[in-house]
Amino acid sequence: ETITMKKNPVFAATVVGKPPLEDKYMGWATERVFLPMLKPMAPDLIDYYMPENGVFHNLILAKMKTLYKGHAQQFMHAFWGVGQMSFVKHAIFVGEDAPALEDHEALCEHILNRLSTEKILITEGIVDHLDHSAPEQFVGGKLGIDATGDVVSDGLEAPLEDAVLLEKMQEIDTNIVALKQYMTHTKNPVCVIAVHKQRSQLKLIKALRVLKAHIKVLIIVDAENNDINDPYMLIWRVVNNIDAQRDVKRKGFIAVDATNKNALDGFEREWPGDTFCTKEVLDTLQAKGIIDIDERFIRKFGLLPFK
Repeated sequence: ETITMKKNPVFAATVVGKPPLEDKYMGWATERVFLPMLKPMAPDLIDYYMPENGVFHNLILAKMKTLYKGHAQQFMHAFWGVGQMSFVKHAIFVGEDAPALEDHEALCEHILNRLSTEKILITEGIVDHLDHSAPEQFVGGKLGIDATGDVVSDGLEAPLEDAVLLEKMQEIDTNIVALKQYMTHTKNPVCVIAVHKQRSQLKLIKALRVLKAHIKVLIIVDAENNDINDPYMLIWRVVNNIDAQRDVKRKGFIAVDATNKNALDGFEREWPGDTFCTKEVLDTLQAKGIIDIDERFIRKFGLLPFK
């Protein structure tokens, strides 16, 4: 008897979209299943972790025992060359002295204190069928970061408060509407700006290089439907929206264009819109007691378009 023949069929399915996804538990299970299979090809691999807001194939964090210079880069190629791991877009490797991979804040601090342009590898390879950011389907940029080893010596030359830095940026481009800096106590603070996009952001990155004394890592997102105070969803947006070969620049400072791409960028493929619920659906689920959420929850996970 098929599902379609039943009077009250139940169709087992999962809905993909913004994190956290229903299939995240399957993703975490694959971590444990495939770890022993990866070790013969990468024997000094200690563990790896796929954060749910990286939707698994877009971001992998791995801990390894480094034995020689270039060891992490060797592991990057090993990951990108085996089975389903070959779809991974971004891989960050840390040493055995790093915090637990699931300790997000401590791990971010550890990585940013070891980040340098010289230890970033950008290459090309196959990408997931559903990846929308690559210039062509199935093939796109790969980003590997070697965050093993010692803390880097150079930090931010001239730190500024958010409001002051935003004002300086707006003198260069008035389409920059918001700014927030993260991990300012590390060697590589992350500066996130929201823009009303009117041109290729690669031109903006070039213009902002005059402020390189105040910036170490710059991330640009669209002002529409992004909350720069929500790092969980920002990570999802960034790893979804970038093609490393096109969108990551390393001159002056590390810059990442995570805006939606269009004709301004010479992008010719169709760019998908965000997946949203409707208020009616949320209200119905709430009334039936299936969910119990408030406006803060709805905004945090982008369930409805931002007002």
